[in-house]
Amino acid sequence: MPPTDGDPHHAARLRLHQLDTADARAAFARDVASGLRSSPKQLFPKYFYDELGSELFDAICLLPEYYLTRAENEILAESADEIITSAAGDPTGSGSTTTPLALLELGSGSATKTRRIIEALLKRQGTLLYLPVDISASALDASAHALLQSYPALHIEAYASDYDTALARLAGERRERAERLLVLFLGSNIGNFDHAVAEQFLRALRGVLRAGDALLVGADLKKDRAVLEAAYDDALGVTAAFNLNQLVRLNREFGADFQPRAFRHVAEYNEAAGRVEIYIESRFAQVVALPALDMEITFAEGERIHTENSYKYDAAELDALAERTGFHCLRRWTDAAGRFSSNLFIAR
Repeated sequence: MPPTDGDPHHAARLRLHQLDTADARAAFARDVASGLRSSPKQLFPKYFYDELGSELFDAICLLPEYYLTRAENEILAESADEIITSAAGDPTGSGSTTTPLALLELGSGSATKTRRIIEALLKRQGTLLYLPVDISASALDASAHALLQSYPALHIEAYASDYDTALARLAGERRERAERLLVLFLGSNIGNFDHAVAEQFLRALRGVLRAGDALLVGADLKKDRAVLEAAYDDALGVTAAFNLNQLVRLNREFGADFQPRAFRHVAEYNEAAGRVEIYIESRFAQVVALPALDMEITFAEGERIHTENSYKYDAAELDALAERTGFHCLRRWTDAAGRFSSNLFIAR
């Protein structure tokens, strides 16, 4: 997919691979059909991120209740140089290790936080290959051009894809690359996976890496219920709009007749499971048609569609997760309030 701004300098420094095809749309249809027929009903969080969903998530990151982005920004602003020297195997920060790092980011979005890491890497090695992966091609295209405008020594090879497809592609390409790799999995993306799926994902990622490659994992930490629930149910209703936008997307892509106002957003902290659970709840009994999927779905009053979990961790759980998946947690950074953690896993 060529760059869209016509800048020849950008064209020379950017390749954007659109890996998702008609097969991805078929998978979306299968997931929607099976999810809405299951008991309890569910939709999958990877489908939040159409163009509007990506923009709404960027807005969520600015909300006063959503401390996660500010906390992670604080860590990266204060510790980016330490993160890079640790990832490079250069604990003194002397630059004595000469093997360059390439930067792979999973779920890159607008890549706003990534700039701290990019700047630290460019300061260390002069040029940088950045490999962002995101489900939204439009978000990738926009962020890539913004980054190329800011950093003339940056080269970008971007992948519009889900994680599984991108990792399968990168596993083959990795054999041809000499540089070491630093992988970013920022935000609280690891928390979107159930524990078993998080382990499966990290093992798959470890299969792409070589011993000594590094992974920086953002993980939200366990804390008071009121703080957690407010972060996922803000006063302005932006998070509610983000969640309910899935219904709008189903209307657009499958001819469904969901009435978003007939549903409400619910966020609850399940302390025993250590996760915030996100739902779309039917306000009354109703039937929704999805003609393109040849389906009618019946909802009882108060019936819920589960759309996302966000798991919260403590330090011991993160250390154990690293060890079980072929990594070692070398270092951990937290914000001053101890709300969020950035964890440097090294591939063993």
